[in-house]
Amino acid sequence: MSLKYLHVMVRVKDLEKSMAFYELLGLREIRRYESEQGRFSLIYLAAPGQDETPLELTYNWDGDDELPADSRHFGHLAYGVDDIYEMCQMLQDNGVSINRPPRDGRMAFVRSPDNISIELLQNGEALAPAEPWVSMDSTGHW
Repeated sequence: MSLKYLHVMVRVKDLEKSMAFYELLGLREIRRYESEQGRFSLIYLAAPGQDETPLELTYNWDGDDELPADSRHFGHLAYGVDDIYEMCQMLQDNGVSINRPPRDGRMAFVRSPDNISIELLQNGEALAPAEPWVSMDSTGHW
């Protein structure tokens, strides 16, 4: 019996905000399914060249009051990045809070607009510790 990874699904409250956030991370829409009858959209996003491992955003057109305030029951999504400092700076410049700064040059956590925890990991070896990240405190939950 074989097993193949297909995708991870997260429910989102504000599709526009969520799409903008994941696009900042470098994901792009690879396909979309709209259900008039079910009143929902499924949007699949993937990193360039990685269409086989998408993230599925599920958006319920009439709202989604079932989403908890803190989505820690989900765990987190993890993405490798070429320069964790550059990625964190770009996210911060675009209004994203860095919940766990990359003080070690290796790992950081941010949150999506729907409170999904996103782990960013430096590809390859950790970068040398650098400011302002070394001195930055963690904020909120990650």
